[in-house]
Amino acid sequence: MNKLYYLLFAAKTVFSTCNPDKANGFDKVFSHYTFTKIGKLPIQANESSGIAKSQNKNAFWTHNDSGGKPELYEIDFQGKLLSTKLIPDAKNSDWEDLAEDNNGTIYIGDFGNNDNTKRQLTVYKVAPGDSTTEKITFNYADQKQFPPSQDNFNYDCEAMFYHNKNLFLFSKNWSRTNKYVRLYSLPAQKGNYAITPFDSIQIDTPVTSADISPDGKIFALLTYGKILLFGVENNEINFKKPLGCFKFVRKQAEGLMFVNNTDMIVTNEQREFFRITYR
Repeated sequence: MNKLYYLLFAAKTVFSTCNPDKANGFDKVFSHYTFTKIGKLPIQANESSGIAKSQNKNAFWTHNDSGGKPELYEIDFQGKLLSTKLIPDAKNSDWEDLAEDNNGTIYIGDFGNNDNTKRQLTVYKVAPGDSTTEKITFNYADQKQFPPSQDNFNYDCEAMFYHNKNLFLFSKNWSRTNKYVRLYSLPAQKGNYAITPFDSIQIDTPVTSADISPDGKIFALLTYGKILLFGVENNEINFKKPLGCFKFVRKQAEGLMFVNNTDMIVTNEQREFFRITYR
């Protein structure tokens, strides 16, 4: 990130607040949480962009952003590198988020699309103990221009989680005027799909990661400057039940993971990571 862009980014995140989200029904819940800097990620994870649980309950997986090696790094909660997993038959074009299912299968979202020019995106599916990698590929069914006009610059994605045999993807909106985040569903199995958004919500900062609580009752969106919480009713993922919003400015934060039903871990691309604890 060049210096000018970083200054503009820093200004945007510092001045981001939950005030615009009150109109959507969010409560301010900053006072319900404490924030603790745990430490530094190892040098191998020098641009952490997504995190997910490891089968080791005291560790998590992370990866680097675009151009990094096609590897996952297993890290404990003190920041120690435990293992490195090479993903076979995979390329890190622009890895942006991770998800995991109840069997320990990891889903790697190679769907970064800052320029909105890619016609096909990929999620790599890696089962534990398996030496092969499955590919889930998709395109946005409603995208007709590559790139689209600036007012429709909404075909980037950096946020994903697994729930009930599906992957749920959230757009990272780069439009200057149309500040809506789109929600998509993608089957968590090998195939090629054309996906269409089935819900949307206005959020004034780009979404960079997402996760769902282990009990499936809450999901969270990490943005540049804040975290938004939604309730899950009838096992359905949508934006119908906004719960809370709290400001969280920790540089370029791009990875979020629930460690239990209330607490979260967040990593940023400056190798820092944090524990968010409900009190």
